Amino acid sequence: MSLFKARDWWSTALGEKEEFDQGCLCVADVDNSGSGQDKIIVGSYIGYLRIFNPHPVKPGDGMQAEDLLLEVQLRDSILQVEVGKFVSGTELLHLAVLHCRKLCVYAVSGTLGNVEHGNQYQIKLMYEHNLQRTACNMTYGPFGGVKGRDLICIQSMDGMLMLFEQESYAFGRFLPSFLLPGPLTYSSRTDSFITVSSCQQVESYKYQVLAFATDADERKETEQQKLSSGKRLVDVTLKWATQLPHIPVAVKVGNLQDLKGVIVTLSDSGHLQCSYLGTDPSLFQAPKVESREINYEELDREMKELQKIIKESTKTQDILPKSEKDYDDLRITAEVSPDLDVDSSFHENSSVQQAIDSEVRAEAVPSVTVKITLQSRLAVQKTKLSICVQPPLALTHDQFIFDDLESCGSKAVALSVFLKGNCPPAELEGDAVASYSTPTDLNPEGIPRVAQCKFRLPLRLICFPAQPSKTANHKLTIDTNKPPVSLVNLFPDFADQSDEDQVNVLGFQFLTGSRITLLASKTSQRYRIQSEQLEDLWLITKELAFRLEEHFKKQNSKDFTCTFSGSVPLQEYFELIDRHFELRLNAEKFEELLSERAIQFRAIERRLLTRFKDKTPAPLQHLDTLLEGTYRQIIALADAAEENQTNMFQAFTKLKSATQLVIMLISLWQKLSTDQVAILEATFLPLMQDTQELGWEESVDAAISHLLRTCLSKSSKEQALTLTSQLSIPKDTSRLKKHITLLCDRLAKGGRLCLSTDTNIQQTMVMPGGCTPIQESDLEERTGVQDSTTMFTNHKHLTKQKSKTAATFSLGAFSTPAQRLSQIRRQKKWTKEDMFCGLMRSSEADRAQLNAWRLTESMRS
Repeated sequence: MSLFKARDWWSTALGEKEEFDQGCLCVADVDNSGSGQDKIIVGSYIGYLRIFNPHPVKPGDGMQAEDLLLEVQLRDSILQVEVGKFVSGTELLHLAVLHCRKLCVYAVSGTLGNVEHGNQYQIKLMYEHNLQRTACNMTYGPFGGVKGRDLICIQSMDGMLMLFEQESYAFGRFLPSFLLPGPLTYSSRTDSFITVSSCQQVESYKYQVLAFATDADERKETEQQKLSSGKRLVDVTLKWATQLPHIPVAVKVGNLQDLKGVIVTLSDSGHLQCSYLGTDPSLFQAPKVESREINYEELDREMKELQKIIKESTKTQDILPKSEKDYDDLRITAEVSPDLDVDSSFHENSSVQQAIDSEVRAEAVPSVTVKITLQSRLAVQKTKLSICVQPPLALTHDQFIFDDLESCGSKAVALSVFLKGNCPPAELEGDAVASYSTPTDLNPEGIPRVAQCKFRLPLRLICFPAQPSKTANHKLTIDTNKPPVSLVNLFPDFADQSDEDQVNVLGFQFLTGSRITLLASKTSQRYRIQSEQLEDLWLITKELAFRLEEHFKKQNSKDFTCTFSGSVPLQEYFELIDRHFELRLNAEKFEELLSERAIQFRAIERRLLTRFKDKTPAPLQHLDTLLEGTYRQIIALADAAEENQTNMFQAFTKLKSATQLVIMLISLWQKLSTDQVAILEATFLPLMQDTQELGWEESVDAAISHLLRTCLSKSSKEQALTLTSQLSIPKDTSRLKKHITLLCDRLAKGGRLCLSTDTNIQQTMVMPGGCTPIQESDLEERTGVQDSTTMFTNHKHLTKQKSKTAATFSLGAFSTPAQRLSQIRRQKKWTKEDMFCGLMRSSEADRAQLNAWRLTESMRS
C-alpha cells in the first residue's frame, strides 16, 4: 500500500438528480488563456454544460461563486465533451460536445469585467454535424499524422466509426463482429483506434486500414478490417493506491493554480472533486498501559461465563432458522387464488392464461395466481424476495428486489404458477423466502436475516375431473377410525353435486394423461385409490389424507388417524429405481461417446489444417468425408443425450412421487411419529435434483446404511462398520434394494428411527412387538434377507386360543414358513388353525413369519 493519500483540494456537488458518465468530464485550457492553467469542463445527461476554474483559499474548501465560469443548458443530452484543435485555419483550442444525434463545436471566450462581478464567459457555435446514427462516444487526435489540427471519430450504437475532418465528413466504417459499443480511444504513437469488443478482447484498428477499406455503406468486412495489432500488452505494476470518498466514473489530470498533477474525479451523481497526493505524519500515540497484577480467579470466572455464552449460542435450536413468529421485523404471507386463471369448464369469465412455453400436450394449461405480501414492523433494507416451486412446475416470475421498506410498510407482488414439464410434479407446495437487513447503531449496513413461508397449490392446477376406471394395476386401501365421508363433500371442486354416483367414486385425470380413481366404502371406513402407474397414486393419496384431516378438524375431532394394513409395493418401487438408474448409465455412456467423437473430430481438423497450410498441396484422402461423418455422429449423439436427459428428469420426478408414497405407507403402517417421518424423508429424498457427479441411488444407499448401522443396528459389529468417504455411481441397484428391504424388515420387527448416537440405549431398549435379533451378522454379507419381491404387511397377532393343549415345536432349523409348516404336518395331522394355535407358545420370530405367510396366502386366494 502506498504512503500517498488523496487529499481533498477542492470539491463541489453538481445540480440535483443529474446523471453523469465517463465521457462527461474534460480538463483543458479551453479559453486559450495561455497561462497554462486548465479549466474543468463538465456536461450532464440533462444537458447542462459547466466550466469551472477552482480558486480555493485553503485546501479542502468548497466551490465559491467565482469558481463557476460558465453554466448553460443545451437542448440535448450531453454524452461527451472534449477539447482540441477542431476548427480549420487556426490552432486554437475549441470545445466539442457530443449529443445523441449531433456533434457541436464551440469557441469559449472570456471578457474582462469592469465591476465586481468579474470576468464574463460565453460560448459561440462554430459548426455542427447532424448524425445519421445514434452516437455512443468519440475520440480525437491527429489521425494519419496530420499537423496542427485534430480529427474526430464518433462510434455509433450499431458499430459504425464516423470520421470527421473538422467541418467536413470524411468516411464511415463498420467494426467487424460488432455486438455492443465499447470504450474508444486513439493512440497517436501507433496511429490506431483501440476498443474493447463484446468478447472482452482488446482490438486495435489502424487509421490507414480504415481509410482504404471498403465504404461503410456496403457493410462488407475486408481482411484488413479483421486484422488487429498483434503486439503483446505489458501485465502493469501498481505504483500507488488510495481511497476516494465516492465512486468515480471519470478521472482526469490537470494543472490548476500552479499545482501540477491535480486528480479530477467525477461520480455518476455529480460529485466533482480535485485531489492531490500527500502524506500526513501519524500523530497518534498509544497511551501507556497501567501495570497491574493479574487476578487469575477473576479471569477464570470471566472465561467460564464466556464459554457458557458460546455454548448457548451454538446450540442446534439457535442455528436452525427461526419460525415466522420469532422474526416479526418482516412478515411474509402467501395467498393462493381460489380460482384458476384458465378454467373454461367451471367459469365463463376466466382470467387470461399465464402458462409460458409449456411442454404439456393439452388443450389448455391452467395457471393459478399467487399473491405474496411483505409487511415490515421496522425499517428494513436490501430486501430480496425469491419464490420456488418444484419442477416440472414453473413460475412467471421468481425473484423480486425492493427498495428500503419503511416502518409499518408493505409490498405485494403477484405471480402465476403452471405445469411446464410433461409429467406430474412430486409436490404441490411452494416456498417464498425474503432476505433482508435490519440496520443497527453498531452496524449501519444491517444484520442479514431471512423470513419465509410456504403455500399450497390446488390439485386442479395439474388434473381435472374424469370418468372413473373400474380396472387398474395398482391399488391402495387406507383405513380410518371415523365414519366414511362423502367424496362430494371432500372434493367439491371435482364432483358434480347433482350426480349421486359420485358420492362413493371419483375420477381424476392428470394433464399429462394418467387417470386415477378414488372409491369410498359404503359400509366400512376405508378408501381405495387405484391407477395404472404407481407414482400417480401419490398426489391423490396425499390430498385424500389432507382433506380428511381438515374435514374432521372442522368437526373438532382430534383423534382422527389413518392406517395402512396392506402390502408395501416394494417390487413396483424397485422397477422405478431401475428405470432411473438405467437412464443414468445411458447418460454416462453418451458422455463417453461424445468425448471420443470430439477427440476424433479435433484430430481430423488438425490433419486438414496441416494439409491446407502445406505449400505443396497433397490429396485429402477422404479426410473431408470423415470430418462430415464425425460431425453428423456428434450431432446425433448430442440429440440422443438431450433426449435422455429429458427422460431422466421425468424418471426422477416419478421416482420422487413413488418415494413419497412409500414413505407415507410405511409411516401409516408402523404409525411413525412426525420426527421419524422426517428422518425417513431426509433419508429417501436427500437431493432436489440428481446429477452424474452425485445421484439419488448412492446418496440414499449411504443414508440407509447409516440408519442400519446406528438406530436400527442389532450388534456392535454393525456399529463398527464405517461408510466410504466418497460417493460414486454404483454398478447396479442390488445393494440399494437389499438395504431398503432390510430397513423395512427391521421396522416391521419393532425397530424405531432416531438421531441419538447412544448405541447402548438403542441396543438394550425393549422394542414393541417383541423384536428379536436379526439373523445376519453383517450388512454386506447378509443371507437371510428375502429378495426384492418381499411384501411387508401390518401383522395382527392371533387372539383366539384353541381349547386343546398346544405343543411347542422347535422350528429354528427351517428358514421359511412353508418349510416349517410342512414339518408340522409331518409330525401331527392337524388343521391349519390347530397348527397356528400350537405356534402361540413358540418364539416371536416364528409367529411373526407364519402370520405373514398366512396373510399372504389369504390375499392370493
